[in-house]
Amino acid sequence: MMRVQDIKATIAPEMDEFEIRFKMSMKSTTPLLDKITHYIIKRKGKQMRPMFVFLSAKICGQVTDTTYTAASLIELLHTATLVHDDVVDDANLRRGFFSINALWKNKIAVLVGDYLLSRGLLMSVDQGEFNLLKIVSTAVREMSEGELLQMEKTRKLNITEEIYFNIIRQKTASLIAACCESGAYSVNASPEKVEKMNLFGEKVGIAFQIKDDLFDYNTNNGSIGKPTGIDIKEKKMTLPLIYALTKAEKRDRRWIIKTIKHYNTHPGKVQKVIDFVASSGGIEYAQTKMLAFKDEAIEILHSFDESEARNSLEGLVNYTIERKK
Repeated sequence: MMRVQDIKATIAPEMDEFEIRFKMSMKSTTPLLDKITHYIIKRKGKQMRPMFVFLSAKICGQVTDTTYTAASLIELLHTATLVHDDVVDDANLRRGFFSINALWKNKIAVLVGDYLLSRGLLMSVDQGEFNLLKIVSTAVREMSEGELLQMEKTRKLNITEEIYFNIIRQKTASLIAACCESGAYSVNASPEKVEKMNLFGEKVGIAFQIKDDLFDYNTNNGSIGKPTGIDIKEKKMTLPLIYALTKAEKRDRRWIIKTIKHYNTHPGKVQKVIDFVASSGGIEYAQTKMLAFKDEAIEILHSFDESEARNSLEGLVNYTIERKK
């Protein structure tokens, strides 16, 4: 598997320039805000989304000023949604560090998220990048709809496989699709190529989310990724569980639903559900689906000419499904 550092090497100068521009895009004359945005920048993650933007641009042409705007816009809006998510989930940690709401309380965290959102909107308007704004705003709308759909269905625990894919297509895949689409758009790629990159990003995003859901059933997880059974504790119906329920006898289905509804914080009972999902073939089924989406993404990628950027994008696709957290 290609390491993130190796994938980044293809776009090293662009990523360095992006970091400078992104830092500038967050600047504020309000001292508290500046302190918090500085904290956010220092604790950045792997920056996979900007990588998708730059590699998607390079597979279609030469990086432009618009590409940097696209990467900054997506990272601003993505960071805003993460800050708001931590408030919604009452989470105290993000990537192993204290979340904004843990350090500065919910009210400030919500306002910081709003500020980041407004910086992204203003950056697009100031530079006249209305098409970029449309691509990214559409993704943010879909992410919100996906989260709300999941919350609605979680209450009733009646998620079918079709609904599950609708949720993750909106919740996770829409943003990665926007990264790839805006990257291609930023270098004046043809509408056909822009559409192709959007679809590529969607396939990768779905595979990425299934991988995330599989971590919940990884009994050898240890301290890597999230602790086992978190989704069940949060009453989230993911693909391995949905598959197991479709194969279960009526009696088994009843006790699984009852456990998730009423005993979702009981470690022993949650473990029994995990064991049932594993023995029903739910994990293998989800892995098969994940690999199918990965293969579809690679197939789209191979319709572009071979290049260093294409190889790196392929490495990034493989990384998303082979990562350990």
